[in-house]
Amino acid sequence: MQSYTEHTGMASFRFQIYILAFCAGLVIQSSCHGHSGLQKKHVALFIFGDSLYDPGNNNYINTTKDFQANWLPYGETFFRYPTGRFSDGRLIPDFIAEYAKLPIIPAFLQPGLKDYTYGVNFASGGAGALVESHQGFVIDLKTQRSQFKKVEKQLRQKLGEAEAYTLLSKAVYLISIGGNDYSIPLATNTSHEEYVGWVIGNLTSWIEDVYKKGGRKFGFSSLAPLASVPSMRVIQPGNTGPSGEEVTALVKLHNRLLSKVLTKLKKELQGFKYSKLNLYTYAKEFSVLLCRKGFKEGKTACCGSGPYGGIYTCGGKRGVTGYKLCGNVTEYVFFDSFHPTERVYQQMSKLWWRHNLEELFEV
Repeated sequence: MQSYTEHTGMASFRFQIYILAFCAGLVIQSSCHGHSGLQKKHVALFIFGDSLYDPGNNNYINTTKDFQANWLPYGETFFRYPTGRFSDGRLIPDFIAEYAKLPIIPAFLQPGLKDYTYGVNFASGGAGALVESHQGFVIDLKTQRSQFKKVEKQLRQKLGEAEAYTLLSKAVYLISIGGNDYSIPLATNTSHEEYVGWVIGNLTSWIEDVYKKGGRKFGFSSLAPLASVPSMRVIQPGNTGPSGEEVTALVKLHNRLLSKVLTKLKKELQGFKYSKLNLYTYAKEFSVLLCRKGFKEGKTACCGSGPYGGIYTCGGKRGVTGYKLCGNVTEYVFFDSFHPTERVYQQMSKLWWRHNLEELFEV
């Protein structure tokens, strides 16, 4: 197993280059988002969800460090500076955009963003399908829907009704949501079936809402085996959330109900198309076929503290300044206590794209 080294010496140097790199990166992302060199015909990409897809929206909201990742070592692998992504580099939407020959899709709250013709990303770390999940600290799915309506209205004003409808109907809508709804204390006197029904109901309502605005092509992530993340392997002080066994039961029920709903909507909504990334199965394969997948460590986080790196202290900004950072992040499945490494996201994205997601981006 890759040994840990205490993260000390490079921190001050990395912070010195942070401001310059961050500013340069914003310029790069903004210029990439322009029209230079790209084919006129393209399929826009609109992204919703939680920390698995958040490109940095939580940088711009009033929240706590628990729901942010805008400091080193986050972002080191690809961007060389922290973007607010909860990983060492890119996320699934970043790779999907690359495969679709689109620029990196920016955060909706990124200052100065005015062009939505290639799409935009509304995802917020910690967000759930239920408003009550981390309420007041994140941008929940209901609020993300309101933000999308603002974008849709701006597109209609800028492009005209017909062209805007064409753009929205050809666009692909990706979402990763639900995990945070099952990691918090559940509502009292509620059965698993009823609780998961609320989550799936809000997700279904989002689908129908986007469909009414013209959306026809959707990409969904099933939930991963959440009980296997490093944070769930240690007993957290003051934890009042569900146990690992309960989380696993909720996740499996969520994934079953999601499949049923999508099958139902395919029959009921004319032109409705979808692709589903089976994160649960893929993640299980990673743990079983670790070496074959090119990894050496599948239980311990690269960045964190405590057993398995399960204490959420990566970067030293969450109340504990001391933390450990692995020497070779490419050998790890998990970057921090909750989130995978860029290499995992890349492999997942490639599998999804080749499975059938690519078909949704055909103009």
